[in-house]
Amino acid sequence: MKASDTKATLSFSNGGDSVELPIYKGTVGPDVIDIRKLYAQTGMFTYDPGFMSTAACQSAITYIDGDKGELLYRGYPIEQLATNCDFLETCHLLLYGELPDQGKKTNFTKLVTNHTMVNEQMQFFLRGFRRDAHPMAIMTGLVGALSAFYHDSTDINNPEHREIAAIRLIAKMPTLVAMAYKYTIGQPYMYPKNDLSYAGNFLHMMFATPCEEYKVNPVLERALDRIFILHADHEQNASTSTVRLCGSSGTNPFAAIAAGVACLWGPAHGGANEAALNMLYDIQKEGGVEKIGEFIKKVKDKNSNVKLMGFGHRVYKNYDPRAKLMQETCNEVLTELGLENDPLFKLAKELEKIALEDEYFVSRKLYPNVDFYSGIVQRAIGIPVPLFTAIFALARTVGWIAQLNEMIGDPEYKIGRPRQLFEGSPKRDVQPIGKR
Repeated sequence: MKASDTKATLSFSNGGDSVELPIYKGTVGPDVIDIRKLYAQTGMFTYDPGFMSTAACQSAITYIDGDKGELLYRGYPIEQLATNCDFLETCHLLLYGELPDQGKKTNFTKLVTNHTMVNEQMQFFLRGFRRDAHPMAIMTGLVGALSAFYHDSTDINNPEHREIAAIRLIAKMPTLVAMAYKYTIGQPYMYPKNDLSYAGNFLHMMFATPCEEYKVNPVLERALDRIFILHADHEQNASTSTVRLCGSSGTNPFAAIAAGVACLWGPAHGGANEAALNMLYDIQKEGGVEKIGEFIKKVKDKNSNVKLMGFGHRVYKNYDPRAKLMQETCNEVLTELGLENDPLFKLAKELEKIALEDEYFVSRKLYPNVDFYSGIVQRAIGIPVPLFTAIFALARTVGWIAQLNEMIGDPEYKIGRPRQLFEGSPKRDVQPIGKR
């Protein structure tokens, strides 16, 4: 990281000494002002709730331009990756910085495929959960438990340990999600099959039973693979920042990823696709397509608590580039399964149409985001709504690991320790109980 010749000067209206601060230029995106020595020089901190204007790290993995609606993994546009690559190629790219050639792809795929089984005792671990537990509650426990089963790869400072932990997590997440699902519905677990693709194997573990042959539908397989690619990483979002912060203490990779899973569960983050589908269910209960007008009125009413879920994005001030790709996949899946006339999907398409044409939403750039379409696709495939966020966690695992490994390899990394603006009581003395 090289400082620019230009410097920022911080001056004070009370006549205090001004301070010069270095400026760094990234490959693309805004310049950043280095404030690391600000406290030492001025005795002051900066205040930035939600980190709206703060770069907490330097990274070479993912770049988002929210104004242009652009998402790049290692420099490659998401549109090209989702069209020309599969998920494991994308995993290789995020982990190692480059897309694999045919030989590297074959070796990497084989390596992941050979680690898809989980320790048999994980089945007994599952039995401790209630059958009606939320899948994300189960996943938080299961991923954290991996460090108890695979403690030969828990040293975060050992590159070999980080490598094997990365492969194990990417390989075992689909198995764990499928096991969590099978447990909640009381069906037997299906073991991984090494002759299937990553997405095909997940579909098989989810929907096959021992009593009959299950054939993977290639349209659904490709749709799921695309969902995985589109959710693989997304810069320094809440769960990625959680993984980095957790990992900065030196904890093992499995614990850091479990922390990411827990953060992702929130409805404002990974739970957004679940919230979008539940919103559609609510409108359907009220009367379906005919009630959309009333629903939209409530959304526009400032005094109403009704929110339009699955629309708009904190970062994208333009159309979410992932949404357009997911929209294509959505139409392909509905056509393949003959669900174009399904009442819920007709309702979703009508809501999408209104939101794209209504001046209220267009002026506020509240376009459908990836969560809106991915929820519809997953429901069409047969994935139950509570499992949506677990699928998101499965896909995001590779991004979390890439970000964690990058942080550990950064010579400037330190344990995360945010500062605060304290507004509590100043120092005071404890009074005897009779005088309180």
